[in-house]
Amino acid sequence: MILTGLEIKNRLGKDIVIEPYHESRLNPNSYNLSLHDRLLVYNEKNLDMRLPNETSELFIPEEGLLLETGKLYLGRTAEYTETRNLVPMLEGRSSIGRLGLFVHVTAGFGDIGFCGYWTLEISCIQPVRIYAGVEICQIFYHSIEGDFVEYKSGKYQNNQGIQPSLLYKDFQKKD
Repeated sequence: MILTGLEIKNRLGKDIVIEPYHESRLNPNSYNLSLHDRLLVYNEKNLDMRLPNETSELFIPEEGLLLETGKLYLGRTAEYTETRNLVPMLEGRSSIGRLGLFVHVTAGFGDIGFCGYWTLEISCIQPVRIYAGVEICQIFYHSIEGDFVEYKSGKYQNNQGIQPSLLYKDFQKKD
């Protein structure tokens, strides 16, 4: 079951932490999260899953940043979240999608116990200007059934910034 907006509000400070929290961003069954003012882009066009791929940081100025097609941008939410006893999920907002901007297409499923900022995989069908602080995605929560183990440590737990892929660490475990 998906929590209602009112239930999200009721669980703030208990099962759910959203910092900063703005009442105006609460929806009937989700909460809008905003875009931070930094992005990462990969330096190479051809990436390798087995290796750490180098990135460069971009700053989104006040006048916005025009995103190019065919390029992956990694952003992050301005909000820090924590989730206990629930499964957090992230989706791009429909108003953003209607501009041909894809946000968090493949990795919207969070783990019970996740704490940190959400890294957003951003790409566009046609050039589009983005702005820091825009409400770019929404977080919603599923209740769970059965016993569970919280996500305590992992590649992305307790992050402080934008996280490029750390998949190469999985290959190191096999070596």
